[in-house]
Amino acid sequence: MIPGIRLVLLGKQGAGKGTQALKLSRHFHVPHISTGDLFRAEARSGSELGRALKKSMDAGDLVPDDVVIKVVEKTLTSGAARARGFILDGFPRTRPQAEALLRALEPLGGLDAAVNLVVDTDVVVARLSGRRVCTRCGANYQVETAPEGGVCENCGGEIVQRDDDTPEAIQRRLDLYEQETSPLISFYDERGLLAEVDGLGDPQEVFDRTVKLLHENGRR
Repeated sequence: MIPGIRLVLLGKQGAGKGTQALKLSRHFHVPHISTGDLFRAEARSGSELGRALKKSMDAGDLVPDDVVIKVVEKTLTSGAARARGFILDGFPRTRPQAEALLRALEPLGGLDAAVNLVVDTDVVVARLSGRRVCTRCGANYQVETAPEGGVCENCGGEIVQRDDDTPEAIQRRLDLYEQETSPLISFYDERGLLAEVDGLGDPQEVFDRTVKLLHENGRR
């Protein structure tokens, strides 16, 4: 079996992190952990926390650091994520989150790499506007190529447009990314953990480039 890995995916919203996370999780046999999926599940629960999360996500706001850190740390230090590693999609988004993640991973051997998927802003805006997502497994589609009938070809779940993929919410998320998350590129670069990958092209091509770079850099 291919060795596990502890990997963070970075990149603008719409850069293809969700698609690549699924491919990488299958390749390395580790769980794909999407904070977006975790929070959307909580939002659907109707709890007090879920209602607060839904309000933030619908507006395109970032969830407060302390809430995100508690949820993610609990997930990473249990089950398969603790034993073999993980692909983290959507976390960390701020420097305090990144610092908290490194502290939490110290007893487990640390982080292997932070992959930054590089895609121009005009490309990701077009992708997000046309994105459709499976409500069950989280698979991503584009409206032009989504299966007929709105049924996911992976699991049979319903394919929908996310509430936070409106033009206004997209622009707000991109602005927040530049302010909050973009500095993480230098954060990981300074620690020798950054691996930058061209995110344009067929998803399989992007995946092949990512795995090749990780192997070349001795990450796995």
